[in-house]
Amino acid sequence: MPLGLLSDCHRRIERFLETLVLTAERAAGGPLEEGARADLRAALAYFRHAAPMHTADEEQSLFPRLRASTHAEAVDAAATLERLERDHDAADEHHRAVDALVQRWLADNRLVDADLAELGRRLAALQAIYGAHIAVEDRELFPAAGRVLSPADLAAIGREMAGRRRP
Repeated sequence: MPLGLLSDCHRRIERFLETLVLTAERAAGGPLEEGARADLRAALAYFRHAAPMHTADEEQSLFPRLRASTHAEAVDAAATLERLERDHDAADEHHRAVDALVQRWLADNRLVDADLAELGRRLAALQAIYGAHIAVEDRELFPAAGRVLSPADLAAIGREMAGRRRP
């Protein structure tokens, strides 16, 4: 079921974000051991490649179908959908900055204090955005979508999601 897959993706987002946060805290901008370097690269790759597909799954497949529904729950969700799309935009901006800072860290094997502070601010902002965003989707939006959308709509969303992941 595509809604379950979207929730599963949220767990990966949380895990990779936690990897970034914990690695930044532990290494404190200093030299990186190979394991930490690999963890940072994996997290950056996830947010650069897989996370945009998740956003597309929502914005191109799920949200339009909810907007097209005349069901009361879907109509009530309209403002929530707009807020969630703004969250995506804000998260994208923070991810671009985090990517640049971590790439610099990987290249130089050190982050200056100002960059480390900026990385910490960006990661904290992402934690706040994702914490609220994921809670709304997992607890409210996805269950409502499961009640509102037809089996044919859900199957179409699943096919579109799979198509985004084909090589």
